Amino acid sequence: MDEHVSLRGKKAAYLTLGCKLNFAETASLAERLRGEGVQTAGKGEVADLCIVNTCSVTEVADAKSRQAIRRMVRLHPGACVVVTGCYAQLKPKEIAMIEGVSLVVGTERKAQIVELIEECLSKNKPEDKMKTMLETTQPAEIRSFVPSCACGNRTRYFLKVQDGCDYFCTYCTIPFARGRSRNGSVSSLVRQAQAMASCGAKEIVLTGVNIGDFGKTTGERFVDLVRQLDTVEGIARYRISSIEPDLLTDEIVQVCAASCSFMPHFHLPLQSGADEVLRLMRRHYDADLFRSKVNLIRELMPDAFVGVDVIVGTRGETSALFEQSLKVMEELPVSQFHVFSYSERPGTAALRIPHRVSAQEKHERSQRVLALSEQKTRAFYEKYIGTVRPVLLEHGPRRNVRTGFTDNYIKVEVRSELDNEIVSVRLDGWNEQKTMLRGTVV
Repeated sequence: MDEHVSLRGKKAAYLTLGCKLNFAETASLAERLRGEGVQTAGKGEVADLCIVNTCSVTEVADAKSRQAIRRMVRLHPGACVVVTGCYAQLKPKEIAMIEGVSLVVGTERKAQIVELIEECLSKNKPEDKMKTMLETTQPAEIRSFVPSCACGNRTRYFLKVQDGCDYFCTYCTIPFARGRSRNGSVSSLVRQAQAMASCGAKEIVLTGVNIGDFGKTTGERFVDLVRQLDTVEGIARYRISSIEPDLLTDEIVQVCAASCSFMPHFHLPLQSGADEVLRLMRRHYDADLFRSKVNLIRELMPDAFVGVDVIVGTRGETSALFEQSLKVMEELPVSQFHVFSYSERPGTAALRIPHRVSAQEKHERSQRVLALSEQKTRAFYEKYIGTVRPVLLEHGPRRNVRTGFTDNYIKVEVRSELDNEIVSVRLDGWNEQKTMLRGTVV
């Protein structure tokens, strides 16, 4: 029988791909392992344990995940290599074929990942060590909500409030990777925020897969959570990572506008400005509804930064429909577009839609939206040159230089030795690289 192996004294290396939710979950796992006596491997050190938290939003993400796994195996010979995340849930056998992978952990088994790591390390027979442990379940069996609240090495803390998705958009595999929508309770999340405040947190980012759907498992609403978090002493800032436009109620916008701690910053997935494409995607809104939400934000929070997700080149997006979508994007009073090129995913309903867009057309469309995004972001930044705004200072690129974000998400570089402090900064103009604004603490 294999003997139990203690984790104490072992060193771990972590690599995370994908969304803020993945970063929050990796940071929480690292904290759990630290509690078991595991140290984080330093630069150049060979780790005993490697954690790769993968993404599978596109084929490119799958490829990057495979590259990351192989790199960890190469850099840490002999280590127990553990792979988790969406790619691990969707294609565990594909990962098991990669030489050097010890353990693949699916979504439902994340709560037991520390115990699974101990079990994996306890294998002492050569034939057992050669076998990859597969710990996954079917999507219908994914029911647990694993809390995550951590900061890792960032100034901002991340609080996971929801997981999974009940929206089966034709292009997306997330419901198969993450399961159905579920969440923690308002009271438990408030307690986690209070614990973050006691650790010195100034800013918390609320993360999830579809956070506007919060409450499916507790009978509560996302606006209830917003109201309660707003009362937590010590937290100066909250940001909502992303919220579906049809789930962003007028009440949520109104509560955020009246709050001192919820920042004037929203991120909304549009995906397309053409109603026909939205219908093919099985999205739950049209361009008019999206426009009305942005206009409400602008009315109640004129200084708000509004980021928008867009997918180009989906099946069914003809040249005419793309031009229609681009026209809507041009008219929207938003601050930035995050552009994704459509990637075909096995098992999705989108594969049944006729009219495929060529790779070249996707690239050209991406470039046009990126150019529009650059124009809007530059205009938004320049609107605030000469004004004074609060900035949360973070680690900087050089000694005595700090970077940080204003309340309305403008990135700023200032001369200061302060860290994790909110200070008033005058926005003087662009830095030399024109990647952010220069500022002076006042």
